[in-house]
Amino acid sequence: MADLRHGLFRGLLVFTCAALLLGSPAYAAPVKSPSDARSLKEVFIERKNLLDQMSALTGIPWYYLAAVDQYERTMKLVRKIPLNQYGLIDIHYSDREWAGIMNPNPEDANPQSIVFFNGKGMDGDGDGLANRFNDVDVLYSMAQFLLKYGIGPEDFGIGLWEYYHNTRSVQRIKQFADIYAALDRLDLHQKAFPLPLTSTYSYRGTWGASRGWGGYRIHEGTDIFAGYGVPVRSTCYGVIEVKGWNRYGGWRMGIRDLNNVYHYYAHLSGFNKKWKEGDIIQPGEVIGWVGSSGYGRPGTSGKFPPHLHYGVYRDNGLTEWSFDPYPHLRKWEREERYRKKNPASS
Repeated sequence: MADLRHGLFRGLLVFTCAALLLGSPAYAAPVKSPSDARSLKEVFIERKNLLDQMSALTGIPWYYLAAVDQYERTMKLVRKIPLNQYGLIDIHYSDREWAGIMNPNPEDANPQSIVFFNGKGMDGDGDGLANRFNDVDVLYSMAQFLLKYGIGPEDFGIGLWEYYHNTRSVQRIKQFADIYAALDRLDLHQKAFPLPLTSTYSYRGTWGASRGWGGYRIHEGTDIFAGYGVPVRSTCYGVIEVKGWNRYGGWRMGIRDLNNVYHYYAHLSGFNKKWKEGDIIQPGEVIGWVGSSGYGRPGTSGKFPPHLHYGVYRDNGLTEWSFDPYPHLRKWEREERYRKKNPASS
């Protein structure tokens, strides 16, 4: 086993060293220049290779490890923790978590003393050190923790609970794992405009405006006005989290993406029947059609002009809050127009 680990991680170290020149973005949005695009693709390739080799070593599916890493990346973003700019993995351990709470040396990298003080850090690459800034050591430490509970879906959920003690974290990571497993790759951050660009529509920034129906509240989204029956499309790769009726939003659907953002599509006239909660969806796939449902009991419609209410909500691990989708809609609209004119750039 030691020889196998040593052989595998000689390759992993090469990938890790190469990553020092590449960086690891928190939000893998489309980039502007071909050189940037190549670099971003290389990051995903390097990260996937690392995950695949760790999976081969431990037996844990690569998409479980990828989901934990991506969830930690999103948590760093909302908690203002610096991202790993010189590596591939963003799983975060504090010095005390890594070395052990009672360890007199919080920067300890000795595997034996870390074990003595019940720290989580382990030596993954066989160099005799447990370095919490080493991608291989960090990923190996997480994999070994999860491995204590098994490698099946239920085992994975138990391991996540024992690590995070947070039901929301467990749910999000399992959702991410489902997305990665279904699509079998990491580069899943391209976006689409929610209506076909060939349709007739109009919108402006209305996030934060007051609303009165059902009690005073603010408008948590952007209204995109279009005719009845215009297709409404997923803006992202994600998992369908909610589908059904809401007295404010009418027929609505909610999709969770890999940046832990919840995309909310409301006032639909109906759903595309191919979709159900838990399905994995891709940008541009039709989820339903523009309508004017809502503001009442199931089936209520026509209290306002037909439009899509589109909202986005960010999760910090404990709660969610709305943020303004308007700048993102403008950006995705421009990017999709560019891709249509320049197919080779996609």
